[in-house]
Amino acid sequence: MAHTTDQAVLTHIEHLVAEEKALYAKGSVSDEEKAKLDQINVELDRCWDLLRQRRALREFGRNPDEAEVRPAKTVENYRG
Repeated sequence: MAHTTDQAVLTHIEHLVAEEKALYAKGSVSDEEKAKLDQINVELDRCWDLLRQRRALREFGRNPDEAEVRPAKTVENYRG
């Protein structure tokens, strides 16, 4: 996501959250939908990570476009 904006990342997060809510609103979810929810959660983690990177770079006077989307495995390993 080189040369993206914070707003673009936030808009993507909003779309993912809306998709997640729509799946949960159905009541029961199929195995396929559970897999989709897992994918959404990983993508949300990656987006929030990117947004945090952008904000930190900006805070320290650097270009926020230097932030990079990290691999899911990296982001998921932050959970403790």
